[in-house]
Parts: sequence; structure tokens; C-alpha cells
Amino acid sequence: MGSAVIKQTGYSDVHLEFDSKAIAGRRWGSVAGEPVLALHGWLDNCASFDRLAPMLKGVNLVALDMAGHGRSYHRSPHANYNIWEETEDILGAVEALGWRRFSLLAHSRGAIAGMIAAGAFPGRVKRLALIDGLVPPSAEDAQAPDILARAIAQRARYTRMRKAPVYQTFTQAVEARMNGMFPLSAWAARVLTERGVRPVVGGFTWSNDPRLMATSTAKLNGAQIRAFMSRLNMPVRLVLAEGGIEGMIERLRPVLKGYENIAVQVMAGSHHLHMESGAEGIAAWFGPFLRGEADPVA
Repeated sequence: MGSAVIKQTGYSDVHLEFDSKAIAGRRWGSVAGEPVLALHGWLDNCASFDRLAPMLKGVNLVALDMAGHGRSYHRSPHANYNIWEETEDILGAVEALGWRRFSLLAHSRGAIAGMIAAGAFPGRVKRLALIDGLVPPSAEDAQAPDILARAIAQRARYTRMRKAPVYQTFTQAVEARMNGMFPLSAWAARVLTERGVRPVVGGFTWSNDPRLMATSTAKLNGAQIRAFMSRLNMPVRLVLAEGGIEGMIERLRPVLKGYENIAVQVMAGSHHLHMESGAEGIAAWFGPFLRGEADPVA
């Protein structure tokens, strides 16, 4: 990719294999540190943590390319990317790492997947550190038929997709990433693009599985979301971005009522604030927490 690519330092590459799956990622810190698994957002990759991770001292942080993203495996042609299915890969990855108990650091879609995994297996997760994400938008039971029909139609369309956009230069791909659904700084777009494209005839194209664009075949209703939330018996810290997903802060206020173990801070920044000016503030709040220094004294 030539001079357009920023060389990142301070991490080592990770390659995990389990259940005939191959997950790629990056590791920061010492293997003697507190084990922390990092999960990125939708259509991002493990480079999402390139700025924040080096600031989190005393942890053994492994950031994954989640299924269908970055350099990790794509699910079989007959599989879906329903968010609760990430739980199997989360558990598979920590088993491959040899971790029994671990904490989760997660952003956006990864934060939702992390909440679901922690709710399903609360005995495995020590702490949750979440960035601009917690629960999925709930669906009413009566919406289920339409959700399924839409998901099948979208999955068929994206499965048949043969011609993903091709950018003649790496710089063009970076510019496209800068101007995506959530605008990014040039640096953030560059590191995500470096990890998220592959060379093809005529230039570069995205390595993400196009089927990630399809909606889930089913969505959790309000009662199911509350059931997962009620099992979060570990301490949780949640950063919300002032300029993040529209309406999220208001939507989460009623969800958070009654959960004394969930501490919330609203910080200045955009949805990817952990990749931009918000990284220092997040690191200052999350660092002692992930090291266990903020745990109550018995």
C-alpha cells in the first residue's frame, strides 16, 4: 500500500483457531496482565483499538477481527451474522487464549455482543467496559414476520453480490471510509482501511463479508433484553458519546434504571471517540477499572 499506510507499533499479531474457524487480531501489553478481550463495531476491525490500547497499561489486551471482518473467517454460505451468535466466537477465542475469566472492552455492535455474551455467561466475565453501545433496539413480537422476510431478502441480495466497490488507490478507499455512516478523522479511517481492504485487480476492495449488511433474521424483544441485562452481575462502565448514535443517550436512560452496577459517563466526541480525541479520557476511566483497581475492597 506504499507510503499511504501508517505503520502501527506496540502490538503483536494474533491468530486463533477453534471449531474450524480462524480469528485474527492484535495483542497489546504483557501476557501477565489482566486478560481483556476487545470487540470492535460493525464494519470496523481490530485496528479500532490502535489508539486506545497502548494507553491501557497493566492489561493483556487482545482485540479481535470479529467474524466477517478484517482478516478473520467468513461464516459459511448457509450461516447468518445474528448478533447473539458472536457469543460462540467470544467463548471460542478465550478458550483458544487459555483464559477462564476475562474482561470485555467493546465498542458499538461489539458492545452489544459483549453484553449478550456476559448475560449468557456471567461467571466468565469479570468486568464490562463499553463504548457507545449496550443493548440492541428492541422489536415488538408482531414485527417478527416482517423482520424475517426482510432479512431473507437482504441476505439473498448480498450473497449474490459479486462486484464490491473497487478503489483504484488506497487513498480513495480511505476517503470513502472517512465519509461513511459515521464520519471519521483521516487517521482513524486510514488505520481501519489498512486492516479492512484487500488488493484486487484494479486496486483495493473491502475484505468484509457483504452479508454483514443484511439485517438479523430475528431481533430481541424488550423482555429478552431485560433478561440478559438482569444477569450482568459484574461491574460495568459505559461511555456514551455526546455526538454518537442519534438518540442513543435518551433511549438508554430508561434501560439503565435500577442497575447500580452500571456506571455511565457521557464524553465529548463522535461515535468513534475511542479512536479520536476521546481516547485519553476513556483510558483514564477504563484503565484502573480493567486492572481491577476500582473493584470494591472485600
